[in-house]
Amino acid sequence: MPAPELTDGVAAGVGRTALLVAAARAMETHRPDALARDTFAEHFVRASPVAADWPVRPDQVPDADADPLWGRLGRYFALRTRVLDDHLLRSARRGVRQVVLLGAGLDTRAYRLAWPPGCTVHEIDTDKVLAFKQSVLDREGAAPVAERRPLAVDLRHDWARALLDTGFDPTAPTAWLAEGLLLYLPADAERYLIATVDRLSAAGSTLAYEIKEVAEEPRVRAGAVYAAARQRLGIDLLSLFDTAPRPDSAGELAHRGWTVEVRSPYDFTAAHGCGLRPEPDDALAVNRWIFAEATGTRSRPGTMP
Repeated sequence: MPAPELTDGVAAGVGRTALLVAAARAMETHRPDALARDTFAEHFVRASPVAADWPVRPDQVPDADADPLWGRLGRYFALRTRVLDDHLLRSARRGVRQVVLLGAGLDTRAYRLAWPPGCTVHEIDTDKVLAFKQSVLDREGAAPVAERRPLAVDLRHDWARALLDTGFDPTAPTAWLAEGLLLYLPADAERYLIATVDRLSAAGSTLAYEIKEVAEEPRVRAGAVYAAARQRLGIDLLSLFDTAPRPDSAGELAHRGWTVEVRSPYDFTAAHGCGLRPEPDDALAVNRWIFAEATGTRSRPGTMP
């Protein structure tokens, strides 16, 4: 068990949502038809006192897929993991050797994906989250497949200069990922993130991220998924989401010369057979996954917004 101070970063707030996603990935790992496998996820959950009694295997959930939390939301996280895994590996197969995980949380892609030789994975998150993750990985004797460069910095502040100081090369194409991040950022931080990614991206760079397309209706906010997370795990997702009007980041990227594709999670369910279907008062219905690519010659890569 990590020292108490190391668990602080995942004990509350957005940090605890990283444990929720890790638990979902752990459960998915033990499914015979797993969409993605993360053998480290279970260890993160068990290492934190706030999550030590959460289920990490499907047979520990009586209602299985009917459970709104570990069934529906858990399978959503599994599908998201698989789709974004595929997205990053496609970029790598096309020659991208530089990856940046924005708000990396307990992501272990540097360890579990089949990266080609020469890949570097930059992981940006707060110092406490990264310290907790490192303590668990060290205890498990984990060795990354790609070169891993963790960077402890708050994405609400100036993170670009710190990234450049780690050896990030803005003249080389980059695969950027903001999985489950922008929902929690203030609008100004989201605008800064988009502008910074654009300025640091050479042609051929890609960006994938998740948003909620519109504000959810009150009946959706009162639905089973949010209620279960709040009542059973002590995670009030709605209180963590930034409620200010969101910027049109997809439109901004298109304006800056990126090709942009906006997809619904349900666009991927048939291909992957995960069983997710739209439901009445669906908390997942307004979620959108954005996939963008920088085309042409980027103007002044490496300059600061």
